[in-house]
Amino acid sequence: MVKLLRNAALFLIFFTLISLQFAAAKRGSWFRKDLQAPKSLGAQRVSHLHFYFHDTVSGQNQTAVSITRAAPTANASATQFGLIRMMDDPLTEGPDPTSKLIGRAQGLYALSSLQELSLLMAVDCVFLDGEHKGSTLSILGRNAVFHKVREMPVVGGTGTFRLARGYAIARTHSFTRQTAVVEYNVVVIHY
Repeated sequence: MVKLLRNAALFLIFFTLISLQFAAAKRGSWFRKDLQAPKSLGAQRVSHLHFYFHDTVSGQNQTAVSITRAAPTANASATQFGLIRMMDDPLTEGPDPTSKLIGRAQGLYALSSLQELSLLMAVDCVFLDGEHKGSTLSILGRNAVFHKVREMPVVGGTGTFRLARGYAIARTHSFTRQTAVVEYNVVVIHY
């Protein structure tokens, strides 16, 4: 009896949602509206950004911490497959960690390959200085760490990078068991 009542309630909810959708379609959609690009955004611009990303996974001033590790592969995988780290890494003008801080790379990366050291990165570059202060760029993609050059897509942004799209080219500047310094050249189209 309880199962029958639950199924009837689910059917009623589903039927109500479908009815609302058809009713909205007849009147013109009240939950979706096609927009023209606002004139206030101005013309599209292309920007080139150059900075260095400093990831420290252990020791003093650690900027990336492990948040989980897949039990079946924790000790068996040379690539640390299944490890996920959260990061809040400095972005600087130069490769030296003491060079001018221009932002932070905040997000996470997961070791996503059984065959090579490769990361799935989801990161927001938060700019703290200069003309892009307060703006962000979102990068989401594969980063095969030992490839000389890696390309990842820029999938969005905020502030001066609103509606951004583009790409980030990453090159490892230095790499140890404790730290990685990566040079980024980013090209974005934005308003």
